[in-house]
Amino acid sequence: MRDGRDARRPHGELVADVLAVLWAAGEPLTAQQVKAALDHGLARTTVATILTRLHEKGTLVRSRPARSFAYAPVEDAAGLAAGRMRRELEKEPQRDLVLKRFVSSLSEDDEDVLRRLLLDAEAEAQTDAAAEAATATDSGRPEPEDDAWA
Repeated sequence: MRDGRDARRPHGELVADVLAVLWAAGEPLTAQQVKAALDHGLARTTVATILTRLHEKGTLVRSRPARSFAYAPVEDAAGLAAGRMRRELEKEPQRDLVLKRFVSSLSEDDEDVLRRLLLDAEAEAQTDAAAEAATATDSGRPEPEDDAWA
């Protein structure tokens, strides 16, 4: 170990730092730009490797506006966390048990938020279904077989 700053980082800390830089930037950045923003004294190749791996996992998209690739996150932090949660849930054959254990581990405030979000999603789905039904069933004009068309 060279000094205290070079001690091994906890798993995923550098990746989290890279993603935080990209989210804060709001535009695609090159490995050199991410390295400069991190200010960790890392090699550009280290940052480029992290960006490439995140791109290969589908976490980042990349473009080539100049000589170097520029990277941007596919989702915001909340979307990324939700995706991880969904993938973990999909791995389990007893999804209902996993969800039950998850809900039972929530704080009372988080339970209230989840309950409200589920009610909002249900109301939105009903509104969408009603709008689709109204559009599909009656356009306000008589059907050709009605007497009004004769």
